[in-house]
Amino acid sequence: MKVLILGSNGMLGPWVSKILKNNHEIIETDLEMLKTNTNFVKVDISNTEEVLSVAEGVDAIINLSVLRYDRKLAFDVNMKGNLNMMLAAEKFKIPRIINTGPHFQIAGPTYENYDHEINPDIPPQPGVNIYALSKALGQEICKVFAQRNHFMYLQTLLFYIFYNQDLLTPGNKINDNNFGKDLTPFSIRWEDAAEAIKLALEINLKKLPTRTESYFVFADLPHNKFSNEKAKNQLNWQPKHNLKDVWSK
Repeated sequence: MKVLILGSNGMLGPWVSKILKNNHEIIETDLEMLKTNTNFVKVDISNTEEVLSVAEGVDAIINLSVLRYDRKLAFDVNMKGNLNMMLAAEKFKIPRIINTGPHFQIAGPTYENYDHEINPDIPPQPGVNIYALSKALGQEICKVFAQRNHFMYLQTLLFYIFYNQDLLTPGNKINDNNFGKDLTPFSIRWEDAAEAIKLALEINLKKLPTRTESYFVFADLPHNKFSNEKAKNQLNWQPKHNLKDVWSK
């Protein structure tokens, strides 16, 4: 497939590009080019014309764009960026849309604090955090477009904390005092997250229960407060890394 990746040069983007580039024709887009980019186009996701200009002729769009803290930019990227992606998908009849975000754009504090066995099909309650709220609104835009265009299939993969092979999170150094105590739910290795996106991209769309599906994607954890079973069952995904060294002695 010919795949457009929006936000390809963020933290997750290079992992997704790496796992896709041998089997798909990928177009990597972002504001700045990386040395690892193979087919790069500079695109501001908040600019409608720029997104439209690069989307014609693709078979799928993967949105990895994110902006967390600045109020205006968060809405420009997380909400208007999703609008532009869906406008492009509608105009060019692109059937496969994969969106990504943090779990709390659906499962905010009211779920995290009080519930158990939380799954991705709960009614969204993102709370008032600017990052969560802007991503949640962007997701609602995507759903509206998917519901009114019967050729579209929207899959949303939700994560939170990413670990590398040295069990480091972005910007963190090794701290042995933290090992064996606990880890943030929705934690995952970069490789496992990229694999889930690849499986969502390549799935037979006709086998999806609905045209708007969401998945919680994280390492297997013992407490079962949150559930990743839907991602396993529908995508045939299995995390290869359980991060046990972080949460168990």
